[in-house]
Amino acid sequence: MTEGNFVDYVKIHVFSGKGGKGSAHLHREKYITKGGPDGGDGGRGGHVIIKGNKNLWTLHHLKFKRHVKAEHGGNGSKQRSSGAEGADEYVDVPLGTVIRDSETNEILKEITEDEQEFIVAEGGKGGLGNWNFRSSTNQTPRYAQPGIDGQQEDITLELKVLADVGLVGFPNAGKSTLLSVITAAKPKIANYEFTTLKPNLGIVEYRDFKTFVVADIPGIIEGAAEGKGLGHRFLRHIERNSTLLFLIPADAPDIEKQYEILVDELKRYNPELMDKDRLIAISKSDLLDEELKAELKQELDKNLGLPYIFISSVAQTGLTELKDKLWQMINKEPV
Repeated sequence: MTEGNFVDYVKIHVFSGKGGKGSAHLHREKYITKGGPDGGDGGRGGHVIIKGNKNLWTLHHLKFKRHVKAEHGGNGSKQRSSGAEGADEYVDVPLGTVIRDSETNEILKEITEDEQEFIVAEGGKGGLGNWNFRSSTNQTPRYAQPGIDGQQEDITLELKVLADVGLVGFPNAGKSTLLSVITAAKPKIANYEFTTLKPNLGIVEYRDFKTFVVADIPGIIEGAAEGKGLGHRFLRHIERNSTLLFLIPADAPDIEKQYEILVDELKRYNPELMDKDRLIAISKSDLLDEELKAELKQELDKNLGLPYIFISSVAQTGLTELKDKLWQMINKEPV
């Protein structure tokens, strides 16, 4: 999947169908000139339904679909025939999609299961035919109810990526390169900041045909929790990852400081992110000789207090150890 096709945010206007009119028909036959009421009810208008689809990964199919309209209900007719119900309109979304009211920003529903349905706009109820209004004092009612109008809603669909591992790091830390090496994903890679503008997903093939999903999240900068850089547009994708992999380059001026800034941004955005398992990968470790690596290990053991691994995506060192550790963390296996 190319980066341009990854759409994780769309706004759409939905219209549910109007209910059909009830019929005010009076029964007439050749020898019955003054029959009673026999008008049928109008049909219900169609709903607009958001539905989970496990085969979708993005909201790209809705990128140019700004309006979604369900069918109107059919009108009632003679012989107490009810109008047809309007066809429901389904909007398929990937798992992990959050539905919000565009005006209030209130979360209406989160779609997390395949085939899960949520009616975002209910179809209007059909009007009652005159058959329903007959009585001993009014044996020939000549009126029926109109159908109730459908609903109109402006909704926002936000995708929070469902992945086992979220890659967290500053811009140009080597996240895309790592993803391209341990998975079959083909993210855009270049030597400048914010090469990645949308999350990239990759499937890591582990031992015995086992797999897990890694998401490369666009780089965090200081102030991201307040919306700086790419802000909330990418921080929400980290919420659904069970394990966070912090990627910090070996040539960073201060590895501990970079880690603290990243953790602080996540904590300010959502304190619950601190409950997730964390692992630090020191990337570009091929730049270090054994002496420098030993010094750095001593410093990290003293100050970080978190598991860490030295890796190099270019030299492809430490990657098997990294996969083993991530698999243990995802599946809560004892080390």
